[in-house]
Amino acid sequence: MRVEDFNYDLPSSLIAQYPSRQRGDSRLMVIDRRLSTIEHRVFRDIRDYLNPGDLLVLNDTRVLPARLVGKKETGGKVEVLLIPPTNGAGKTWDCLIKGAGRAKPGLRIRFEQDLYGEVEEIKDGRGRIRFPGEEDRILDILNKIGHIPLPPYIKRQDEPQDKDRYQTIFAQRGGAIAAPTAGLHFTSAVLQSLRDYGVAVRSITLHIGIGTFSPVKAENTEDHRMEAEWVEIPEEVARSIQETKSRGGRVVAVGTTTTRSLESFSGQNGGVNPGRGTTLLFICPPYRFRVIDCLLTNFHLPKSTLIMLVSAFAGKELLMEAYRVAIERRYRFYSYGDAMLII
Repeated sequence: MRVEDFNYDLPSSLIAQYPSRQRGDSRLMVIDRRLSTIEHRVFRDIRDYLNPGDLLVLNDTRVLPARLVGKKETGGKVEVLLIPPTNGAGKTWDCLIKGAGRAKPGLRIRFEQDLYGEVEEIKDGRGRIRFPGEEDRILDILNKIGHIPLPPYIKRQDEPQDKDRYQTIFAQRGGAIAAPTAGLHFTSAVLQSLRDYGVAVRSITLHIGIGTFSPVKAENTEDHRMEAEWVEIPEEVARSIQETKSRGGRVVAVGTTTTRSLESFSGQNGGVNPGRGTTLLFICPPYRFRVIDCLLTNFHLPKSTLIMLVSAFAGKELLMEAYRVAIERRYRFYSYGDAMLII
């Protein structure tokens, strides 16, 4: 398909710059694929659309404060976004560098607390950086001086509240440079209500990297290639999915990252194989989903891999109509925006 087929016009006033006042206060659009219907609720009503025996699968990745602000030896400001490696922290980090100009390998950048970085490679704003003498402590240092890497469409600097609100309440495993935003809506009360109702809750891990948000530069979807992201599917999750399917329950994926994880490790009869490794899976129409039955997601950027995945699940025409209605009703879009449940 043409990438342009997934374009739409969005007023900038609908791009959420801050989270809702309280978690769970977001609006919830509910789409039924079978009936082609669209309903409008609030997020805490989500239980009305789930059944006892369903399985809710979350992504428990944790966002690293991976944005560093420093200065070149000449005094110019430089911003570095570290990209967590898929095989654990190493001696060097891939990164995006902003403000380095025509810098060459060997550039030294000074950050807070006397942390120095040395650029080993750089081309078109992307490169590799090492932190001589601090390799084993870099994660601790990030937690002290790093900034939460808010998406570029949030036109402000990160603030103290973002350290909490740009993490899900179930975030456990550090390694992402962006939040699994569909999970941001959940409160402890909502999750407990679902458990009490008979909905099982399990977690997988996909560490969101640059690949999820890299712009699609190809004209046709078949020419786009994803970048690798780290996935881990615990054995108990694979077993729960198999048991849910055998009972006739539904697998409800919280977010596109959870969806890609489960579909990447899909097995026979709608099951999932446990394991760990990287995924390069790019889901766009037409795609036959093997595992998930329902999808909770946010509203995504035009021509992004995320809107393509959701189009594959909801049906492109129905989804684009839903986006038209969302704009008309002034839903809030993107990471801090409102939610959509597709049944």
